[in-house]
Formats: sequence, C-alpha cells, structure tokens
Amino acid sequence: MTEIIPLSELREKIDAIDSQILQLINQRASCAIEVAKTKVSQGETGTFYRPDREALVLRRIQELNPGPLSDKTSARFFRELMSSCLALEKPLEVAYLGPPGTFTQQATFKHFGHAIKSVPVGSIYEIFTEVEKQHCQFGVVPVENSTGGVIAHTFDRFIISPLKICGEVEYKVHHNLMGHAKNLSEITEVFSHQQSLAQCRHWLDTHLPGVVCTAVSSNAEAARLIGGSKDKMAIAGEAAAQLYDLDILEQNIEDEANNTTRFIIIGQQEPESTGADKTSLLVSTGNRAGSLQQIIEPFAKYNISMSHIESRPSKQGLWEYVFFIDIEGHKDNENVAKALKSLKQNVNLLNILGSYPKAVI
Repeated sequence: MTEIIPLSELREKIDAIDSQILQLINQRASCAIEVAKTKVSQGETGTFYRPDREALVLRRIQELNPGPLSDKTSARFFRELMSSCLALEKPLEVAYLGPPGTFTQQATFKHFGHAIKSVPVGSIYEIFTEVEKQHCQFGVVPVENSTGGVIAHTFDRFIISPLKICGEVEYKVHHNLMGHAKNLSEITEVFSHQQSLAQCRHWLDTHLPGVVCTAVSSNAEAARLIGGSKDKMAIAGEAAAQLYDLDILEQNIEDEANNTTRFIIIGQQEPESTGADKTSLLVSTGNRAGSLQQIIEPFAKYNISMSHIESRPSKQGLWEYVFFIDIEGHKDNENVAKALKSLKQNVNLLNILGSYPKAVI
C-alpha cells in the first residue's frame, strides 16, 4: 500500500521548491541583463529579440521535459519567462490588429509573451506601416485560416513592402456568442468580423435563423460596440468577453472544431537557420504558358517540400499574377539555396520574404 504523505509535509516541500525556483528565475533575469550590456558594448542598438534563439530554447525545453507537465505547458512557461527577461533588456513594441481583445492580440501574446507592449492598430495595412516606420519592432498579421482560407490583404501588402517574415504562430480559434441577452430568442442582431461570421455560418443558420448578422472590423470591436444592449450580441473570443464585461451565452460555436489561424511575424530581422524552418517567397513569371511548372520544377529537383502556394493579381498588368509560396527549410540550407538559384533563372521576379523558425507552441 502506498504511504500517504501528510499535507503539511507536502506544503513545506512545495514552499522550499518555490523558493529555489524563484532564486533560479532571478538568476536567469540577471544573466539577461548582462546579455544586454554585452550587446550594447558590441554596438547593437536595435531589438535584442532573436526569433531563432527563442525557437531553439523552446524546442530544447520540450526535448528535456520529463513530465508530468506537458511539453506545451512547459514551453508556455518558458515563453513568459523569456518575455519578462527580455523586457529587462529592452521592451518590445509589437503592432497587432486591434482593438484589445482580438485573436491577433492573443496570438501576439502566445508568440512574444505578455511582457511586451502590444500596440493596437486599425488595419493590416497600418500594421505594416507601423513596422516600416520603426514605430514598432515587430507586427503580427493573420495570413490564413484552416476553414476560411487566406487573408488577401496580408499577401497584397507584401507586394510593395520591404519587411521580412521573422516567425509564425498558430492560434486555435474558439468563437463565443456574448452579450447581455439571457436566451437566444431575445437576440435581434449579431456583430462580428466577416470571417468569424463565415466560420460560424452553420451554427447561426441553425440556432439564429433570420437574425441579422453585421460584419465589423474585428471581433473585439463587435464586443465593444454592443455595450449594454439586451438584444444585440457579438461573436468573439473569451478575452473580449472579459475585457468588455460581457456574458458568454454560447461557447465554441465555430462550425469546425479544429479552426486554426496562422499568423506571421513581420519585422526587419532575418533569422538564422534553426534546423526546423520555413521559407516564404514571392514569385512572378509574367503571363506565359507553363509558368507554374517552371516554379515547381526546381523544388522537385532538389527534393524541397512546398507547403503552400497562393496566386494573387500583381496589380502591375492585366492578367498578371504573383505567387506566394511556402517551402520547407531555410534559404541558407544547401538544397534550398540550389533550388532558389535555379528558380531565379526561370522567373521575372523572386523575392525571399523570409526564412524563419516553424511555430513551436
């Protein structure tokens, strides 16, 4: 029979462990301060955040994790620890699609931790502008949803932007019906972002047939707009409900259980190879026959996996398109470099948007 340890003894043990953890956390923070001093002495004046270094640390933590905490939980803890340590060196300012409470803000916190200054802006275009003007070091923009498809505004902005993709984060989206109505029969109108309305279409048609659905700039804006109304509701995430003091009437009303949005991190940096990376490309071939085959052929030749391809009008000429492509590997990897060199010879334009670590958590 397993011996039962007295509760008082367990609490004393936990208190002792907590003291050790606190000492070690502050030792790490002290090291972070010294890192900042060393970087400044070497002439670094920009951000001290390094996407490749952070990814390597989190992967190492997951590899070392013995349990019982999950790898995801362990990585999340260290993400917040690194975020707080980095804030001691030099706080980050990160632009996201506002207002506060949006899924983009939650994805921002998931990637950078909560010790950053998150800066809400009104559109994807403005996020790019804030980073291009160096008002913020990084920006977080949605690029695709597992059920709703690509975010065209993000792709289009890359056609003219000099910014690089520095990282990615995947965020599992749960939509909730919130407001002050006590039951569904009281509801006359539902507000949300157009993509969220589309992702909940079957639920809305089934449970709120005939109710007006109004698209607004973001889910959080929908939550803010309804205020104290008794018959108007919003579809948004839990963070918006807490922020705007709304009651959640129905949870997880998205039509697809695995509804996930991929966000990319935009900035000035070009991360080094971590061994588990992606490279994003913008390619233009002009309007000629066999152009798609010319794009694909170099990747097949050098055994490079293509994980995504999307075409968009180039806006430079009638019926001319650009292709946005994600491939596996870093641009400095030997086979990837060979494939890109071969591709460049067959296209009108090849712009490497960035090589960056794959999403870790």
